[in-house]
Amino acid sequence: MRYKSLIRFTFLFLALTVAPAFLHAQPLTKVMGTVIDAQTKSPIPFVNVYCKGSDVETTTDFDGRYSIETKTACDSLMAQYIGYYSKGHAVVKNKFQYIDFELEPKTLELKEAVIVAGENPAEVIIRKVIKNKDKNNREAQGNFQYEAYTKMQIDANNFGSKLKDLGVLKPFRFVFDNVDTSTVNGKAFLPIFLTETVSDIYFRKSPKTYREIINASKVSGMKNASISQVVGDSYQKTNVYDNYISIVEKSFVSPLANFGLAYYKYYLIDSGYVGNKYCYHIMFKPRRVQEPAFSGNVWINDTTWGIVKIDLRMDPEANINLINDLVVYQEFTYVDGKCWMPVKDNLIADINVFDNLKKTMGMYIHKSSTYNNYILDKPMPESFYNNPLSIVVSDSALKMSHLYWQNRRPDSLSKQEKSIYHMTDTIQTIRAFRIWKKLFLTIGMDHYQVGWFEIGPILSLVSWNNNEGTRFRFGGRTSNNFSKKVMISGYGAYGTKDMKWKYSGSIWYLWDKRPFRGVGAAYRYDVEQLGRSDNSFNEYDLVGSFARRKPQDKLSMAEDYRVFSDIDWFTGFSTAFYVIHRKNYPIGNSVFELRDNGIISKMSSFSTSEIMINTHFGFKEKFVEGAFQRVSLGTKFPKLNVSYLHGFKDVLKSEFSYDKLTISVNQWFNLGPLGWADYYMEGGRIWGKVPFPLLKIHEGNETYIWDFYSFNSMNYYEFMSDQYFTALYSQHFDGLFFNRIPLLRKLHWREYAYGRYGIGTLSKQNRDFNVLPEYTYTLDKPFYEAGVGIENILKVLRIVGVWRLSHLDHPGIRRFNVLITMSFNF
Repeated sequence: MRYKSLIRFTFLFLALTVAPAFLHAQPLTKVMGTVIDAQTKSPIPFVNVYCKGSDVETTTDFDGRYSIETKTACDSLMAQYIGYYSKGHAVVKNKFQYIDFELEPKTLELKEAVIVAGENPAEVIIRKVIKNKDKNNREAQGNFQYEAYTKMQIDANNFGSKLKDLGVLKPFRFVFDNVDTSTVNGKAFLPIFLTETVSDIYFRKSPKTYREIINASKVSGMKNASISQVVGDSYQKTNVYDNYISIVEKSFVSPLANFGLAYYKYYLIDSGYVGNKYCYHIMFKPRRVQEPAFSGNVWINDTTWGIVKIDLRMDPEANINLINDLVVYQEFTYVDGKCWMPVKDNLIADINVFDNLKKTMGMYIHKSSTYNNYILDKPMPESFYNNPLSIVVSDSALKMSHLYWQNRRPDSLSKQEKSIYHMTDTIQTIRAFRIWKKLFLTIGMDHYQVGWFEIGPILSLVSWNNNEGTRFRFGGRTSNNFSKKVMISGYGAYGTKDMKWKYSGSIWYLWDKRPFRGVGAAYRYDVEQLGRSDNSFNEYDLVGSFARRKPQDKLSMAEDYRVFSDIDWFTGFSTAFYVIHRKNYPIGNSVFELRDNGIISKMSSFSTSEIMINTHFGFKEKFVEGAFQRVSLGTKFPKLNVSYLHGFKDVLKSEFSYDKLTISVNQWFNLGPLGWADYYMEGGRIWGKVPFPLLKIHEGNETYIWDFYSFNSMNYYEFMSDQYFTALYSQHFDGLFFNRIPLLRKLHWREYAYGRYGIGTLSKQNRDFNVLPEYTYTLDKPFYEAGVGIENILKVLRIVGVWRLSHLDHPGIRRFNVLITMSFNF
């Protein structure tokens, strides 16, 4: 069907916009297949499959499947297992092929044997590994350093002839000239993106400190130090000795976890030498379906009980979005007779929008790291570890020569990999590519670029509300073609009901990006919704216009002048400075009413002049940066924000003197098999006698869209305070209960729950000074709300039922609401 072809093309084009490539087949012999019993046709696990006359071998998994990929000459493949006749099969060199084996069982006459109960020998060995973790786990050592070479490749996979024949892909057909096939799951793939880094890694146990110095970085089609930070060795590190292994924010129980016996079944398969170390070969698999666990193999040294080799494969039934398959492989070496250190670390992820659809196009992400030059117990100076930057990209990292890369790579690049660098720039000269790229960027950025200018936001071109009627807005900003140092933006808007023009303009100058530092100035004259969180839909957004559950009749008007500076002291620690002059107007014929000595005075507007300092700190927080904007990749540590504001009286006709202090902290954290959680807490205090628009107007929500930072059962303007505290906790169970219900398990829905609390006071001077709007209250009595919901509906939707648990006597409220939001999590 046409829509399926369009989906496939869209996925491929999104890949091509990252970095396109040209193919040459890689000179590898690749074989996949299954081994079954010739009589029963049942799969045979633990079969030894090897290339005859070489040391290339593997073992079939619990479903009898195997795969081999080798550069070594391999003429024939053998399958061997106790109780069966061995069997061989010819192999075609340098080609992908399927070879299945049917083994004939031997007929044996066995003497009578007496079997007595005993402990599983594999479990005995695993217990010894757990007992010796502190000796073998690299992070249990005091100090060490090493050099890392990391290569990350992205491939488009699983495309067919119909995709190649799409008319829109005619200009790109040359990329399909040669394809390769993966031994992970037999899918054809097309390499499209490649990056390499060479780093020095430093580790200190106490206090735990990890630093990466990226000495060289090469990214196909890009020269971006921020991209280099997230594709170096620090990205997606796996330590199999940890109790939990985190992959894309999900916690899997490690087969070597202290409590691994509760989650895994272990099987002793064989013993023999790996290199010069005698090892036990153990296979493992999850005890229950859809457990957050792996299946795989581990080779354990018989004297140190350290891991020599291990491979992990994600349970295909695991409730994880996008990732249909994931394989991790690691090798270790014994360093200085002290501990086992990794020398190879490979990760392959098969990513697809749809679940287990072999005919739907997706991507592979393949990260491979090689480690060498280990130095143990030679710590660096204390000042080195105290540097706040955990990942540093050297100034010369993006300038390394071709000769440098030839000398530093552990293995030379294949012709296939070389072609990725070669064709990145070439394909971007194709006109069709530029057209489709502009279309997808317009959808993603909500702006349409025309030369030096970007029109948008697109969703704000038309909207409506009770005060303005239908609102038309046109504006935009300068593009990167104009400047990567200066951005100018602005808009004009007109309402058909109030028949008034609103407008805004700003300029932003970024004088440094490493660290991120800039200054700017802005002017705005427009309506606004006080008491709306910064996370909610804009009051003049098309989506927000459709999603309201109550008429938007509480807007106010503001004229705002400001100059500002945003300075990163180091990654994750920044300070923003603002100087603001503002004039506040009520909408329509209304006025602000104030009391002074019992006499009510009416004000058609009032002015304020303020300075504000906002400080943000997120330890080890990571960002991906554009020319002027950046996106936080988060951190596992709490993020702290502290904001202080002072209002000056009689400065530029300002009328009030006051101070505001706001402190907030938020964090997300993994809870292992229980899923994950996040919380947000905020406290604030206002000193001074001020009109109600300057008080804390607690964030309400009068839409059908769930908002993390708002009270979703509270109306706008319903509560005001000058001293307050709020807290929210939300729990994502990741299918903990639904996965145990057969019918719901197939839907991959996940459970969600949250609760929010707020309390505040309004001082006597501000109670006496203000005539508060109708149906506005104080929070002397705490406000509670709670909700439960289902997320991961169609992978991107969350529906939440919200109960209001206090202040139930207020008019115009709803005790129960059903809200929806877009929410995607792996």
